Amino acid sequence: MNILISDQIEQACVDLLKAEGFDVDVKTNLTPENLKRIIDQYDGLVVRSSTKVTSEIIAAASKLKVVGRAGAGVDNIDVEAATRRGILVMNTPGGNTVSTAEHTMSLLLSLARNIPQASESLKQGRWDRKKYTGTELLEKTVGIVGLGKIGREVALRCQAFGMITIGYDPVMSAEAAAKLNIELISLDELFKRSDFISVHTPLTEETRGMVNDQAIAACKDGVRILNCARGGIVDEAALLRGLESGKVAGAALDVFVKEPPGDHPLLKHPKVIATPHLGASTEEAQEKVARQIAVQIADALKERGIAGAINGEALQMALRKEVKPYVALAEKLGSLQAQLMNGQLKKITVTCNGTFLTQSMELITAAVMKGIFSRLMSEPVNLVNALAIAKEMGVLINEEREAESATYTHLVTLSYETNKEARRFARECWLDPRRGKHQYCRALVGPRQTRSESAYHHQHR
Repeated sequence: MNILISDQIEQACVDLLKAEGFDVDVKTNLTPENLKRIIDQYDGLVVRSSTKVTSEIIAAASKLKVVGRAGAGVDNIDVEAATRRGILVMNTPGGNTVSTAEHTMSLLLSLARNIPQASESLKQGRWDRKKYTGTELLEKTVGIVGLGKIGREVALRCQAFGMITIGYDPVMSAEAAAKLNIELISLDELFKRSDFISVHTPLTEETRGMVNDQAIAACKDGVRILNCARGGIVDEAALLRGLESGKVAGAALDVFVKEPPGDHPLLKHPKVIATPHLGASTEEAQEKVARQIAVQIADALKERGIAGAINGEALQMALRKEVKPYVALAEKLGSLQAQLMNGQLKKITVTCNGTFLTQSMELITAAVMKGIFSRLMSEPVNLVNALAIAKEMGVLINEEREAESATYTHLVTLSYETNKEARRFARECWLDPRRGKHQYCRALVGPRQTRSESAYHHQHR
């Protein structure tokens, strides 16, 4: 089988794939047209962030079985198009966790002690000791927004400097956070109490502009803000206004809304230090993801197992087409909960009615949790790791199996409890004897003790 590597990657990836008996071509800097022209020759494709695996590329990939991303983000891959073609898309989650956490600490220390500005001043022949007086980290409060793998690693390192660690995460429980010596609080309280704020969330509609004018106004005078996650979580215009007013004492940015940012006013501000998206750029991280993606691709192509799959569940469900619609609706129920949920998640109850669904209980539960966490966490979530993440975050999961009834053929119900509310979502299917074997479904959403039919209806066979 033939594998194409279209981006610069460590030699270890090439060597491992060749050792497995694959024919490997390394062709970097391909134009989209050239990639489209040759992609039909390959069974596997390895990319980093430069190659754009669009729907047009995928349509031309007649032999392609797997696309491997040496890194975490898959924004440059049309996963939906790949899934429709039965192409496995995989990444290397966790490969850059330590590197990003360490880069965050590098920026935090530089921000506290004005290191880049002082270095540049000295190189220009000045000796401005008083001008660049810094602040100690000891007993300062760092607010970490997003307590996924990277956020937790940042917290651990901040604690080593004697910092008080507080955090906000809509999924992690207070008990799980306490075990990490992190005080879990609301986002509003985090803004009010923090001396340093570091964001580690995915960029979604909910997190876009999370650190805005209102949030900055609620902060302490002299707060310092860091973003090593995704451009856009911090409102760049609001941050500039905060810096110019003196409300924000400094900012450290590794990411921008537009990359490269060009002639950006933040880059000219004396209180801003910035790097060109270097969070994952260490020799160790790049070597790790290069090896990891090679092993994953070899295992998948030789049918030894699937790891790190973004869409592996879709391919596996194709073997049981009757299950696939219920997996999709369970994930949508979880996504709906994540968008409507108010407060700190404490407990999830998934109820399946009907013999067919109860036999797939664990799969349905995993799909629900995937829908929830995919909206709220920065690291990749799939059916394989969704339940493990729930356990790690201290979310209590309760599964209930019930028999079929005369009212409906199958029913998936999701109930959740937070510290502020309890609600119930359901997806109901029944047989219409007038229409033979056709199944009809409707979504039901409401408070825990009452239920009202929503405007969303769906029909499938």
